[in-house]
Amino acid sequence: MSFQYGGQAVIEGVMMRGPAHRAVAVRRPDESIVVDEKSVGSITQRFPALKLPFIRGVVMLFESLIMGIQALAYSAEQAMGEEEEEQLSKWEIFLTIAFSLGLAIVLFIVIPTSLTYFTASAIQDNFARNIIEGVIRLGVFLGYVLAVSRMKDIQRVFMYHGAEHKVINAFEAGKELTVETVQRFSTLHPRCGTSFLLIVILIKVVIFSGVTASGLFGQIFFRILLLPVVAGVAYELLKLSGKYQDRGLCRIFIAPGLWMQKLTTNEPDDSQVEVAIKAFCAVHKEGDIHVR
Repeated sequence: MSFQYGGQAVIEGVMMRGPAHRAVAVRRPDESIVVDEKSVGSITQRFPALKLPFIRGVVMLFESLIMGIQALAYSAEQAMGEEEEEQLSKWEIFLTIAFSLGLAIVLFIVIPTSLTYFTASAIQDNFARNIIEGVIRLGVFLGYVLAVSRMKDIQRVFMYHGAEHKVINAFEAGKELTVETVQRFSTLHPRCGTSFLLIVILIKVVIFSGVTASGLFGQIFFRILLLPVVAGVAYELLKLSGKYQDRGLCRIFIAPGLWMQKLTTNEPDDSQVEVAIKAFCAVHKEGDIHVR
């Protein structure tokens, strides 16, 4: 199994991505399941150099953002029972990505860097300062997740997130994809985006320690400038952790990410697992195992 399947929870559904297709399965108000399947391409097919390690992670991040936003928009329409699908324009996608990145920069760069700058200014060691900043950044992340997890709609999204992981875990274990079988598997998976974000937080401590800049705005500027480097390194570590997840040192490395996923995944019910299976079946074309 060379391709590593991935997915995303959406509103009342799951998006799965395969080697050549992506599918969004959504439970409509009338309890029917609608599946939207589309072929997917990548800019790396036109520019092979973008497949190089540390570069491919940045490309994958932006392509996943675009795909995820489109999947969320489609799921919202279907979950509300709307018959017609109105495609997001490129301008709307751009604005959504810009807002998302802007919010992430404020939460995970501007706030932690500013708090560290004003509270730990007496500490001269750059690595120690970055550890403090990393702890603050982790606290902001945890606070954000805990805050949104109190919302009823988000709790259901987290259940679909768990269903997505269960299906991929069952597939990678070579099991038949039935609701009963899939429900036996864990809601946690080492390649999850939650684990990616935690790796990003840890990698920033190391990379930012090698960067010195005078003044608060200088520090914020260089941290933003280094984001592609951080994303590229984190992506490669995430792939390695998924590939060697059963080895001793790797199990220790991925453990914090799996613990963090307990905040972003919930146990799904059978109907949600059924939706996740439908999404996976739509993109799994190779026939490695029997799915139904």
